[in-house]
Amino acid sequence: MEVKGTGTANQCPTIDGGVDSFSFKAGKYYVKKLCLEPTSFTVKAEGVTKSSPPEFQDTKLMTRLTYTLDEIEGPLEVSADGSLKFEEKDGIDYAAVTVQLPGGERVPFLFTIKQLVATGKPESFGGTFLVPSYRGSSFLDPKGRGGSTGYDNAVALPAGGRGDDEELIKENLKNTSSSSGKISLSVTKSKQETGEVIGVFESLQPSDTDLGAKVPKDVKIQGIWYAQLESN
Repeated sequence: MEVKGTGTANQCPTIDGGVDSFSFKAGKYYVKKLCLEPTSFTVKAEGVTKSSPPEFQDTKLMTRLTYTLDEIEGPLEVSADGSLKFEEKDGIDYAAVTVQLPGGERVPFLFTIKQLVATGKPESFGGTFLVPSYRGSSFLDPKGRGGSTGYDNAVALPAGGRGDDEELIKENLKNTSSSSGKISLSVTKSKQETGEVIGVFESLQPSDTDLGAKVPKDVKIQGIWYAQLESN
């Protein structure tokens, strides 16, 4: 089958058959090939009218179909009472995505579940994760300023004495610190014979801050997930 250009490489697998619940017994497992495929991106932004409060708005995807996280793995513990604990350890666990709001503003963000520790029951388990800086410290802005390299400020500013103005300081001092997000997952179907599990998820995380120059927006990502379980 010719996959190139079809978008099928961006889709998570599904399960044939199985039961509509989590059918695995208590014990220690190892999750492999965990895949998260977003089906919608909404961004919290001000409404069309000035008086309307901020709300999550539908967006248009501006980047290509490369936003799915895949090959993620880590230990999973199923307790006797049926509760789960999953720790994300490795995999393709981040993807750079840009979406556009109805007003035309573009919002870049790093879709990720790095260092996720998720706990809870199969019908609803989740936790917090790390959201790294969208840009690295060596990235240079159009005026040659960067976090660990480049100019300290725009070349023309020191001559006028405005290099350290409060309004310009956030543009000059690049901030590459990480932030955090939270995700909630639920199991919709499982197949014990093959060790497969699928479900849905909802994630809430901040957008890019342009190395500290902008206030991040809240991005809500909803979608489906798939995983394979191996008993330890």
